[in-house]
Amino acid sequence: MKVLLNDGLEPQGIEVFQKAGIEADTKKRDLNGLIADIGQFDALVVRSATKVTREVIEAGAKGNLKIIGRAGVGFDNIDVTAASEHGIVVKIAPFGSTNAVAELAINLMLCISRNTPHAHYSLKKGIWIKKKLEGTELAYKTLGIIGCGRIGQKLAQIAKRGFDMEVIGYDIYPNQDSGIRYVSKEEVIKNADYLSIHTGGKDIIIGEKELAQMKPKAFIINTSRGNNIDQTALFNALKEKKIKGYATDVYKEEPKTEGDPFNDQLKELDNVILSSHLGSSTAEAQIETSTEIARVISNYLNGGDFTNAVNASENITVEEKQVFTLFIHHKDVPGVFANIDKVLAENNINIRANYSRQINTGHAISIYVMHHKTTPEIITQLKAIPNICNVKH
Repeated sequence: MKVLLNDGLEPQGIEVFQKAGIEADTKKRDLNGLIADIGQFDALVVRSATKVTREVIEAGAKGNLKIIGRAGVGFDNIDVTAASEHGIVVKIAPFGSTNAVAELAINLMLCISRNTPHAHYSLKKGIWIKKKLEGTELAYKTLGIIGCGRIGQKLAQIAKRGFDMEVIGYDIYPNQDSGIRYVSKEEVIKNADYLSIHTGGKDIIIGEKELAQMKPKAFIINTSRGNNIDQTALFNALKEKKIKGYATDVYKEEPKTEGDPFNDQLKELDNVILSSHLGSSTAEAQIETSTEIARVISNYLNGGDFTNAVNASENITVEEKQVFTLFIHHKDVPGVFANIDKVLAENNINIRANYSRQINTGHAISIYVMHHKTTPEIITQLKAIPNICNVKH
């Protein structure tokens, strides 16, 4: 099997592919080259630079392409709808940058609280400023987190253990084991001294209404998406000192390439701290992300593992339908699966998943997952199949 790493990958990630018996090609293709060559590859892995368009996907679907991977969290540069239409799985690597982004959020909180970037900038110009840069401490303050996934939970751990902060949060699917005290979104916004956004997506999470509910001395930290905050309402709230400050790593519109001009109006304000989308820009995160995407791509190609898929359920239970399991002990010989499938098909039962492992020499245990319950009559039919030892449900 072959994978095209069109935006490159860390050596550690390439090594994972090699150990899995998958040949890695790191030659960069432009759009036309990608369309011309993609059918030769079983997998395509990109970062943010390559745009995986419908044309690329359709060309790949006519050939060998089975899966597309994004070495990172966001996948806006991949036409997931087109991939799904053509039976191509899309996977991401969301865990590699968790620690890096959480640490950056803490860094931004410290910078906006203690005015260290302003002190640095003035000293670089040869000007000593101290009194007007008096700051505030993080310790014992209330951190509110909107979006308490892996990054929000990691941030909560650091804030509680390192700064004795009280952590409250809001999430559609709260993890009660995260150490975060979950309250309503409105309560988080009203009570937070620091409000950290970790939702992703394109929706506005904080608008004029939410900004008006915040404490006048509160700070907002955004390492999620620029679109998650109404930029006009935010600018006005900061300019009119309705909130104390804003520190961000993300913007509604970001320069496309290194060295391009940065024109966001937030740079006009003194009560903001800006960084250039550095969330996952650490050596450690790059290695972790590379090995993660290589591992989940390899596991899909070699074993049908759906972990980290964004257009297919990792587990059948996510489909939110009742499931029934069937346990079949059988001899590990050719033809058994075909006969089992035949009996189930004749009884109008659709197999949703099938897991099989050797259990001892010459025998295997296979687990069938279905959305229909098997009757005693079907169990009898299955037990009558040659080389079946036992059937249980």
